[in-house]
Amino acid sequence: MTIGIGIGIGIVIVNYRTALLTIECLRSLSWEHKEGSFNIIVVDNDSQDESFETLCSAVISEGWSDWVDIKTSGHNGGFSYGNNFAIREFMAKKYPPEFIYLLNPDTYTLDSAVSKLSAFMMRNKNVGITGGRIEDTEGEPQYSSFQFHTFWTELNRGFGLNLLSKVLRPWVKPLRIPEVSEKTDWVSGASMMIRRTVIEQIGLLDESYFMYFEETDFCLQATRAGWECWYVPESRVVHYVGQSSGVTNTKMTKRLPTYWFDSRRRYFLKNHGVLHALVADLFWLSGFSSWKLRNLVQGKQDNNPPKLLQDSFRNSVFCRGFKLTTKKE
Repeated sequence: MTIGIGIGIGIVIVNYRTALLTIECLRSLSWEHKEGSFNIIVVDNDSQDESFETLCSAVISEGWSDWVDIKTSGHNGGFSYGNNFAIREFMAKKYPPEFIYLLNPDTYTLDSAVSKLSAFMMRNKNVGITGGRIEDTEGEPQYSSFQFHTFWTELNRGFGLNLLSKVLRPWVKPLRIPEVSEKTDWVSGASMMIRRTVIEQIGLLDESYFMYFEETDFCLQATRAGWECWYVPESRVVHYVGQSSGVTNTKMTKRLPTYWFDSRRRYFLKNHGVLHALVADLFWLSGFSSWKLRNLVQGKQDNNPPKLLQDSFRNSVFCRGFKLTTKKE
């Protein structure tokens, strides 16, 4: 059943040096496109390689020209910037789509994933944002439904103690992968559908985030405006985790990029204020220091990025202050 596919969906894919993966993503969407109608804008975010030419050639050779447009942003302004570039084009059309679907280039869709999200939103008019089940290449589901970040979640994340998690249960929900559709705080931007009315009401994604926390911020603004966000596991997307960003869920051998910390700091300052941001950093730093000491004493393996504690302190509000601007460094 493909209710919703005909009412208008604009799909946005932002490519940065992942042209071959983007083509495979488009190929997976081509199967669903045969069932209905949607349009896609692929934005090459100033890859400075042959991505744009490769994508244009693929669209022509595969016969996708009537429903896929390749654009170049001319500037690598990050995730929000690239997505907004295409969203503005969709919104400027005489008949803009009812839904905007953000999809990572390092993904491929399964079993009418797009129409299942739009069908859910058509049935539930109070839902402004949905996200689906994200799997790895082995079919194992990944975390893609989350609670908003607060100083309580940072305290729990830092200490990593089961006993503390139980004490914080009124404020911190356990991280899990739901098996049925349910309301959530925010969903992964790797597969996120937005009702056009939400964008008209709260605006575009915040481009001051270079990468990370932008979808969390957007979902929070939508929630504050009265919209609901839902996780819909019937919609399934396979994600080659970290191919477009370099940040994965497995053991990392490289330090987290500065823009990750910039985005985190901006999220707390913008949405919760200076005092909350200070407490969040204090809770995380003290908790993670304790966790590092326990691991050292117990001889356990540390799968976190190198120098995470030092980088967290160096990029905290204690060292970096309270400016809201975020720039890639």
